[in-house]
Amino acid sequence: MPHCACAAESAERMEITRQNFKESLSAVYSAVEEADFLAIDGEFSGISDGPSVCALTNGMDTPEERYGKLRKHSMDFLLFQFGLCTFRYDQTQAKYFTKSFNFYIFPKPFSRTSPDLKFICQSSSIDFLASQGFDFNKVFRSGIPYLNQEEEAQLREQYEEKRNQMNGSGTPSYISPSSGKGPVNVPEEHKDFINTVVEKVEALLNNSEKTVKLEPCSGFQRKLIYQTLNWKYPKGLHVETVESEKKERFIQVSKVDEEERRRIEQQKHEREQEELNDAVGFSRVIHAISKSAKLVVGHNMLLDVMHTIHQFYCPLPEELDDFKEVTMCVFPRLLDTKLMASTQPFKELITNTSLAELEKQLKEKPFKAPRVECAEGFQSYDTAAEQLHEAGYDAYITGLCFISMANYLGSFLTPPRAHISARSKLIEPFYNKLFLMRVIDIPYLNISGPDLQPKRDHVLYVTFPKEWKTSDLYQLFSAFGNIQVSWIDDTSAFVSLSQLDQVQIAMNTSQYAESYRIQTYAEYVQSKHKHTNTHRKWSEDGWANTTFRSVAMTTASACNRSLTGKRSLSPSQEDQTSDFSGITDSNWSHFTKKIRTDAAESGEGVQSFSETLDSTTDSWLKPQPEGGAASSSPTPGAADQRDEWPELPTNQNQGPQASSTGLFDVPSVW
Repeated sequence: MPHCACAAESAERMEITRQNFKESLSAVYSAVEEADFLAIDGEFSGISDGPSVCALTNGMDTPEERYGKLRKHSMDFLLFQFGLCTFRYDQTQAKYFTKSFNFYIFPKPFSRTSPDLKFICQSSSIDFLASQGFDFNKVFRSGIPYLNQEEEAQLREQYEEKRNQMNGSGTPSYISPSSGKGPVNVPEEHKDFINTVVEKVEALLNNSEKTVKLEPCSGFQRKLIYQTLNWKYPKGLHVETVESEKKERFIQVSKVDEEERRRIEQQKHEREQEELNDAVGFSRVIHAISKSAKLVVGHNMLLDVMHTIHQFYCPLPEELDDFKEVTMCVFPRLLDTKLMASTQPFKELITNTSLAELEKQLKEKPFKAPRVECAEGFQSYDTAAEQLHEAGYDAYITGLCFISMANYLGSFLTPPRAHISARSKLIEPFYNKLFLMRVIDIPYLNISGPDLQPKRDHVLYVTFPKEWKTSDLYQLFSAFGNIQVSWIDDTSAFVSLSQLDQVQIAMNTSQYAESYRIQTYAEYVQSKHKHTNTHRKWSEDGWANTTFRSVAMTTASACNRSLTGKRSLSPSQEDQTSDFSGITDSNWSHFTKKIRTDAAESGEGVQSFSETLDSTTDSWLKPQPEGGAASSSPTPGAADQRDEWPELPTNQNQGPQASSTGLFDVPSVW
């Protein structure tokens, strides 16, 4: 059973709040830097701000529609707990060492000029988390603040602008030479106030006191004070705005010589920079993960990825293709364990892909529980005592699931390998494919290229009175055998027929209907996109030609890399000689040939997985962009190595009866 025994007194160390965030950052950075892969998980304050989850995840959604729904109805909730578990493989001990971190996150404004965010909660989500023992007080009282890149840039601009306003082009916290500036134009109603200030400063200069505190005043009056003192006393004074315990802001004036002035100014500048870094807060962790270019593993992770980008990088773009570009810049390599478990060769062996059940099944034959141990000084998790819906624990068992499934792939090699690296070519077919819940015929969102576009010729779009129920639709189509209903809203739904040749019959019988209307799926799509045609063309490098690309470039630049994903990946000796090291094309059909060749040379039989791969290779089709030309996506390695991604099998259904046994076939039960 995977668990680790660490010192009890250090168990709280990796539960990270605002109080211990700064002192823990170096440990987080070190863990990310040394890891072979990372696992993440998030807990949210809600899922949908209006539609039910069923309505939000219609079985006939296109990837564009699903993204649009989640962006519109889920992003005003808060990701307030983030789990990160790093996994480092020790080859000499043949085991993984883990470091788990559980971050509490809350957008507390750190100053009057920082963003004061609004967010919403969903009662069912809060009730569920409360039933799991979630500590909301820890979130609201001690949550780590954060800023996205735009907010950080704006805040830094505000700091500079404030400094410049206080004494012209100089630094506002001290009085610098005025370079011939004339007297300040003080409005009549403020002259008495400024004269009083000047009298107090004169008295300070003529007595033994070092400092005088002025009365609290308005922002405009403080600006007049800075400008006036800058003109009248170009040297020898340090002026600083201070905030009292009662949040009142006043100016403090001190007598200083030049050396002391510079020292004070340097200290103030460092303090301001530290405050800004504190405000950026948890976003620094996401920046470190992004900059590392390590494989990031999650379970059913689409919402985790969307919230992470939305809160800690930039507001989500409207278009799906733009979202893909930004995502590839922030997370160049993603892997969804729910999708992995739902596809070949796992889907026939795994009956339940929920995270808790998946972790249990992957301990049993033909799988093996991974050998893991928590690093010294880090919190341990015991899977026998489930801590589900604590983000750190969920990230931990997500990583365990990935290791078990990855290692299982090694059993098909000749000779079998007990350990499969996170950089192995065996893993590449699962890169950047995020599981789509409850979509009948599109199993994943393809982050690194065009999405699957199955034919839905057997699907009808039906509109009807709002009083209708599912039973009315079943009665309407009772003559057509088994049907599947996917509700859109109160007055419309998709109805999938079991036979393609029934479509025209259904259309003919509805010609004279008054209470309802039937359209083919093709007619529905055509009418929907008549005035909002947003189809993008995919360029030769696999990227959509979008106006958002410049934003993606900015994001990538902030991560010290280009849009194409240039990295200085330095695989270990083991990785350089890992699975199929002599293979330059990462197509699964080549893997099959390699397996068969090795088996023939050794005289050993080939297991069923390789036979399945070989028998279905011809049915695996690469997603086609507009115009029919195949496209390739940028590799997560060096940009000058434009090897194609593995040819991914698609699910180009010709109707409900179409079937095959390809790697990415739609599971019979979702």
